[in-house]
Amino acid sequence: MTVLDQIVERTRARLRSEPMDVEDVRRAARDRAAAKTPFAFRTALSREGVNVIAEIKSASPSAGSIVENPDVETIARDYARGGAAAISVVTEGEFFHGSHDWLARAGAASGLPVIMKDFIVEPSQLMRGIAAGADAILLLASLLDAGQLLNFIGLLEAYGCDALVEVHDEAELERAVAGGAKLIGVNNRDLRDFRVDLGTSERLGALMPVEAIRVAESGIRMRADVDRLRAAGFHAFVVGESLLRQDDRAAAVRSLVHG
Repeated sequence: MTVLDQIVERTRARLRSEPMDVEDVRRAARDRAAAKTPFAFRTALSREGVNVIAEIKSASPSAGSIVENPDVETIARDYARGGAAAISVVTEGEFFHGSHDWLARAGAASGLPVIMKDFIVEPSQLMRGIAAGADAILLLASLLDAGQLLNFIGLLEAYGCDALVEVHDEAELERAVAGGAKLIGVNNRDLRDFRVDLGTSERLGALMPVEAIRVAESGIRMRADVDRLRAAGFHAFVVGESLLRQDDRAAAVRSLVHG
């Protein structure tokens, strides 16, 4: 069993053990959506220049502990001062030590749109994410078929929330396109063995629909990486661990955005 398999198995078990009041969550999601600008995430990624999606996470299976008990507000403000276009928040609790509470906190502190990164396997997670303050939610094409992607994207869009569909190979890209993905992310890290290769983005970027907003994820550490991926047609770049480990995170973001 791979680490991804373990995470998904534990996610399903946790969902079974956490009953949800559907109407309460729907009401909270409607209220949250009404107070937000619809599709703010895709708008932020459509601007000219280098669009950095700066990530907040406490740990990962590949890196271990990154930032224990992160000061979400301070990190989010640092990212905004550095010129980030959006913020990514990893909310999975067991393997990444994240929290849904960080979504609203990061958004309020930074004034930037926030994407929730988790391992989505059922609609209830989408509703909880919207209710918690997500402007966008990550969907993994490795876990969902084209029909599920189509349904999940439709559900999110009904609340003015974007879906970023993540792929790692050609088959997953085909599913993302068939599922109607408007924002497609390429994870350069293979979630099965955690190897990283920026060439994954270059290979799959050449196969994407021209109208898709292209997001490169993982393995991006310096402006040279950004320039390489921009040349491959990418509009935005998720950067996490390399920013979180910096003493001056605002300056680190600025160096990616402006060179």
